[in-house]
Amino acid sequence: MCGIAGFAGDGSHNDLKAMTTALAHRGPDAEDFFNDRESSVYLGHRRLSIIDLQDGAQPMSTADNELVIVFNGEIYNHVALRKELEDRGHRFISHHSDTEVLLHGYREWGRRMPEKLNGMWAFALFDKKAQQLFLSRDRFGKKPLYYTLQNKAFVFASELSALTIHSRVDASLSSGMLKKYFAYGYIPAPGSVYERIYKLPGGCSLIYDLRSGRLEVEKYWEFKIEPFDRIPSRPVEEWGEQLRELISRAVKRRLISDVPLGVFLSGGIDSSCVTAYAAKAMNSPAALKTFSISFEEKSFDESEFSERTARFIGTDHHNEMLSMERSMTLLPDIVGKLDEPMGDSSILPTYLLSRVTRKHVTVALGGDGADELFAGYDPFRALKYAKLYNSVIPRPVHMGICMLCSRLPVSHRNMSLDFKIKRTLRGLSYDKKLWNPVWLGPLSPDEISDLFHEPVDIEDLYSEAINLWDQCQSTSLIDQALQFYTRLYLQDDILTKVDRASMMNSLEVRAPFLDLDLVDFVRKIPYTFKFRNGQTKYILKKALEPVLPREILYRSKKGFGIPVGRWLKQPFFKHKPARYQNILSADFIQKRMQEHISNNKDNRAFLWNHWLLSEWSQGKGFSLS
Repeated sequence: MCGIAGFAGDGSHNDLKAMTTALAHRGPDAEDFFNDRESSVYLGHRRLSIIDLQDGAQPMSTADNELVIVFNGEIYNHVALRKELEDRGHRFISHHSDTEVLLHGYREWGRRMPEKLNGMWAFALFDKKAQQLFLSRDRFGKKPLYYTLQNKAFVFASELSALTIHSRVDASLSSGMLKKYFAYGYIPAPGSVYERIYKLPGGCSLIYDLRSGRLEVEKYWEFKIEPFDRIPSRPVEEWGEQLRELISRAVKRRLISDVPLGVFLSGGIDSSCVTAYAAKAMNSPAALKTFSISFEEKSFDESEFSERTARFIGTDHHNEMLSMERSMTLLPDIVGKLDEPMGDSSILPTYLLSRVTRKHVTVALGGDGADELFAGYDPFRALKYAKLYNSVIPRPVHMGICMLCSRLPVSHRNMSLDFKIKRTLRGLSYDKKLWNPVWLGPLSPDEISDLFHEPVDIEDLYSEAINLWDQCQSTSLIDQALQFYTRLYLQDDILTKVDRASMMNSLEVRAPFLDLDLVDFVRKIPYTFKFRNGQTKYILKKALEPVLPREILYRSKKGFGIPVGRWLKQPFFKHKPARYQNILSADFIQKRMQEHISNNKDNRAFLWNHWLLSEWSQGKGFSLS
C-alpha cells in the first residue's frame, strides 16, 4: 500500500518532491522518483512495504525502460497472472512483486489489462514509446486517484492535498460540489471539492496523450445486477455452499503478506465471517489478532459481541475505548489530514481502530462491502412500506403527518425510533429515485436551498443517484437500492472513509467481500434471496449458519456510529457561522444549532457535516465567505 503522485508538462522536481512528501503517511517506508525530461514526465512514489520487501521498490521499470509504473494497492491474483505471462514468454526480475506483473501485463494486454486484475489499485504507467500515461483505478474505487489538466500540466495524486501542492494547479472551491456534500454527506465521483479537479471513478482507466494533450476516460467494468437465468432446486443450500467456498477463497487471497496482519472485528456478521475464515486458513486461531472499538454509551457499543465472537473463534483480541474526551483530542488530527470533507462521523472510530491495529500489524482485513452486496441496511426494510405509503397517502396528508411526527421527543440513541420515522418521512416527500440519498443525506433539497440562499436543481443535485436508478435494468425497489449502495455509497463514503482513516495510520485494509469472483456471483443472486420477509442479508446468514452462532448471525444491526448527537452539544463543536455569510446562511446554521441544543430537533447529521467542513476549510486556508 502506497501513495503515488506525478505530472506531465510544466513543473519541476521540487513540485514532485513536495507532492510525495504530502503522502508520507501513506508510505512511510521508502520514497523514490522517476523523470523523463525529454517527455516532461515525472513520477513519485511513497512505499508501505507489504509484498516482496526486497524487490518491490518503485517507480519500477521494464528491463528496456520503455514502461515505468507507480502503483498503490495489492493484486491478489498476481501469482496466477505471473504464471500466465511467463507461459507467454515474459521474463521477470523480481521474486514475487505484483507491481512487475502490472508492467508485463500492460505490455501483453494493453488497455485491457485492468480487466484481468483481482485486487485493489490505483496506478499510473508511463508508456514511453506511445508517449502516453495510462492511469487506472480498481472496480469499486478502494484506492483513491485524483487528477487535473490545467495550466499546461496534467497532474495526478493519491490525495488532493498532494495534488494541489503542484505549482501549476489552481484549487478553488466548487459551490456545486459543496451542495452535493450537504445532499449526500460526501462528494461523489467524478467530482471533487475543487473546480477542475476530479476523481477517477472506480472501474475506469484514463489515457493522457503527451503529444496531443488529449485526455480520455474509459470504463472497463461496472457493477450490474443480472440475476441467474435458472434457480436451482435447492437454492439456499446450493448457493450457500458456493458462497462459503468463495468467501473462503477471498479471505485466503487477502492473507498473502510479507508483514503481520489482523482483522477488524466488530462482532457483526460481516467481520465475524471474515475472522472465522481467516482463523481457519491460518490453522491457529490464537495466532490471529483481532481488533475492536467500544463506546461508553451502550446503544452504540458492540464490544460485548466482538469479545464473544473472539472467544468463540479463539483469536487474540484487542479492544480500545473511545470516549468523548478522547475524541476531542483525535479530531483535530483527523480533520487536518482529510484532503476532502466527508461527513461520515464513523471516520473517528475507524481512525482509532486503525491506530490501535497499526501498533500490532501492518495489514488488516475488514467486512466492508457485504451490506451493499447483500442488502444489509435498514432502508431496505423501509422500501416496501414506503411504496405502499406513497401510493395511498395524498401529499397534503403526508405533510400533516410530517408536522405531527416532528413533535416526537428527540432521542440521541443509536438508530432511535423517532430518528427512523422522521428520516423515512423526509425521504417520502420526494420522488422514489431520491429516497435513498435523502434518507441518508445531511439535508433535504429544500433545506440545501435555504442554506445556500438560492434554488437548487434537484436533477443536478442528485444526478449520480438518479442516473444509477435509471440505469438499473430491474424494476425492483430492492435492486434499484442495491445499485445506489453498491455503486455510489460504497465507493464515495464507506471505502473512502476506511482508506483515509487507515492510511492516516499507515495501515493497509483489505475487503474480502469485494473479491471479484465473489462479487460476480453475488450480483447474480436474485434480490428475493438477499432480502426476504424483513430479513436483511438472508442468503448470507443462511450460508453462514454452519460457521457462526445464531446469536451473531441474527442479532440486530447497530452500525459503526458514534453518539455525535449528544457530543454536538458540547462547546468543542461551537460553530462559526459568520465566516460563511456570503455562501451559507448564518441564520440557517444558528437556528439548527439552537434547535439541537434545546432538544427540539435532531440536527446531528447537518451539524456534524457543517462543523467538519468549517474546520477543514480553515485548515486549508478557505473562509467560504
